[in-house]
Amino acid sequence: MPDRGGRDARKRRGGIAEAIYSLIALVVALVFFFPIYWAISNSLRKPAETFTVAGLGVPFLDFTPTLENWISQASVPEAYAAFGNSLAISVVSVLIALALGLPAAYALARFRFRRIKNKDLTIWFLSQRVLPPVATAVPFFIVFSSLDLLDTRAALILVNATFILPFVVVIVRQTFQDLPIELEEAVLVDGGSHFVAFFLVALPLALPAIAAAALIMFAFAWNEYLFAVILTVKAAATLPVHIAGGVDTRGVQFWFVAVRALIAMIPPVLIALLAQRYIVRGLTLGAVKG
Repeated sequence: MPDRGGRDARKRRGGIAEAIYSLIALVVALVFFFPIYWAISNSLRKPAETFTVAGLGVPFLDFTPTLENWISQASVPEAYAAFGNSLAISVVSVLIALALGLPAAYALARFRFRRIKNKDLTIWFLSQRVLPPVATAVPFFIVFSSLDLLDTRAALILVNATFILPFVVVIVRQTFQDLPIELEEAVLVDGGSHFVAFFLVALPLALPAIAAAALIMFAFAWNEYLFAVILTVKAAATLPVHIAGGVDTRGVQFWFVAVRALIAMIPPVLIALLAQRYIVRGLTLGAVKG
């Protein structure tokens, strides 16, 4: 006779464990979602209600929501300028990093260099992310000051492209290594060059990883604050600098900061939702072999 009681007990234990894991996942999700909820709540309050609303600040329950803060920010020209600067700087920085990083990643994956080992070159690229950005703030300021590039988009594009370049090299290099080399060898046998194999075979197959790397780089460039506040004054100020501008002599204007923070979240969230399929495929490509 099969041990039906034992199976039922194991099923019950499995169901309890699954319920506990689901509860833990829900609690973690709520913890991460709470700052977003609090920003939404603050953005819908009147300035006088920022510190007077009791409880969790639930709209329609703890206070009457209003769009005054959103309307007020929509009439500020600096908000549109900061949004446009952030978008232009992030997109162009990602394109430059991809243009330079994809050939480098392919070369590290397919060729062997005599004097310097491929592993050492990869570690050098990775070390650029380990290097504290603040250590290069003064040299960058002096260089761009001498080139008369302070408070320009070009300065922030060059800085961001420099610091996000390692992402595409490290992520896509591993993807190129996991691709079957026989496809590229077939191109070479048919008389094609390595450039043809790179553009017509390797790049299309690595698109998911490229999309994942591009989104990660866009997020870093979009959120970059240190060099944006050091190298800009007004003309090239980005959204992070605009958000930080919500502080005046009276203190932090939480209602305006909340609106600006929510606006800054819109592009990365939309891109992540639209490209999530490619992101998952790109970050897991080559994770399982056999």
